[in-house]
Amino acid sequence: MAVAELTLIPIGTKTTSVSKYIAGALDSIGEVDGLTYELNAMGTTIAHDDLKVLYDVIRRMQESVFESGADRVYSVVKIDDRRDKDYTFKDKITSVNEKRKNK
Repeated sequence: MAVAELTLIPIGTKTTSVSKYIAGALDSIGEVDGLTYELNAMGTTIAHDDLKVLYDVIRRMQESVFESGADRVYSVVKIDDRRDKDYTFKDKITSVNEKRKNK
């Protein structure tokens, strides 16, 4: 399972609000078979069995921001590509929480 966190930062827009660009980016990925994603306050976590699919999803999301009118897009991508076992990004969170002393 490959997990990525993507942060898209539109630059050259008429407002400091970015929510319409992020909403459009999420809409742009539609129904990708096997893709899971979760929006958070600082980005979007996406996961798929195939890293090539994740790269395509990232490209589609970034292009969507340009299509929505941004003159420039600064993107931050972090990828965790683990192949020794099946897991989800929620499993990663659960594993950390189980190990915390002060739950």
